[in-house]
Amino acid sequence: MPSNFNVKEVQWFIQNQGPKSKIYIGCDSSLYRKNEKFYADYVSVVVIHKDAKHGCKIFGKVETEPDYSKNLKLPRLRLMNEVYKATSLYQELALAIGDKECQIHLDINSDEKYNSSIILKEAIGYVKGVTGIEPKTKPYSWAGVKAADYLVRGGA
Repeated sequence: MPSNFNVKEVQWFIQNQGPKSKIYIGCDSSLYRKNEKFYADYVSVVVIHKDAKHGCKIFGKVETEPDYSKNLKLPRLRLMNEVYKATSLYQELALAIGDKECQIHLDINSDEKYNSSIILKEAIGYVKGVTGIEPKTKPYSWAGVKAADYLVRGGA
């Protein structure tokens, strides 16, 4: 798992990048069972594409929380928690981001054959309402789908 980043460190890093730098924010979770209880590891990521051409810096943080969605058969609780965490992270970084391009990537599929589609409208509405940003969803949400997923599965 990645070590948890300090928000001030991320803010400083963003502020010290050129105006063409792009910021991508996403979150993914992994559900597991321990001692007959369910937990979820939430990995939030901030990917900073330096001047949109000089490579990326990735910051990740992990939060472990009890998960009640499995017992209640309500996957929307965990999925919306991912949305909330990505949106909250944007709010913490908004002043540092300033006029730089920023995207919020959600690990949600618009295709109804996938379970995550059950919260598509609510998730998009929440992000737009809180941040003013139209979020990206699968297959265009690589920060939430690939970067956070890689870290939540123990890739770094």
